[in-house]
Amino acid sequence: MIGTNTIGERRDMTEEQPVVFVIDDDGMVRDAVKDLLRSVGLTVESFGSAQDFLQSKRSDAPGCIVLDVRLPGASGLEFQRTLVESRIPLPVIFISGHGDISMSVRAIKSGAIEFLTKPLREQELLDAVQVGIERDQARRRQATLVAELQERFNSLTSREREVFALVGTGRPNKQIAHQLELSEMTVKVHRSQALRKMRARSLVEVVRMADKLGVSTEKSEAI
Repeated sequence: MIGTNTIGERRDMTEEQPVVFVIDDDGMVRDAVKDLLRSVGLTVESFGSAQDFLQSKRSDAPGCIVLDVRLPGASGLEFQRTLVESRIPLPVIFISGHGDISMSVRAIKSGAIEFLTKPLREQELLDAVQVGIERDQARRRQATLVAELQERFNSLTSREREVFALVGTGRPNKQIAHQLELSEMTVKVHRSQALRKMRARSLVEVVRMADKLGVSTEKSEAI
């Protein structure tokens, strides 16, 4: 029993229920991990192979993957690369029956959260899963924010985008006017409109928004 674990308590109840995906060809290990995670209130989907996971209709929810490093066919490390190529950004926790240091280093360098050896220590696994869920929740919040900013940016006129991009570099109105060959008054108007549409209340917010959007003066027209 895990008496002091707080995964369920720490979850933000306003977010969608997290899901942990367990991929292991050993049914006993798979069931044991599933039972442990469910005992602390987590939703779990389990698979006997990487292919089963890829072919499944997965929940679109924050979560992470608990992945056996030795799978039939492609190894867990190869599957980790497949996840990246398939644009499945779920954090990965490797589990293995062999304490292979070089393999664990490769896994961590490739972005895995943790490399745990069997028999698994329950609290270590729960802690790693918590980190994975929180990391994915943060990624999803960031992606939502960027999508909202992109939608606002798309509402700007071509000239407003140019001005916004230059404001984001810290240039004053006079310098922007000179660069764009406009009057300073015209720049002020475009700047005011752009900041209103972007809902930016300060130069600091403009700089942060421009950074999140990856806006530069060279590509502001194309975004």
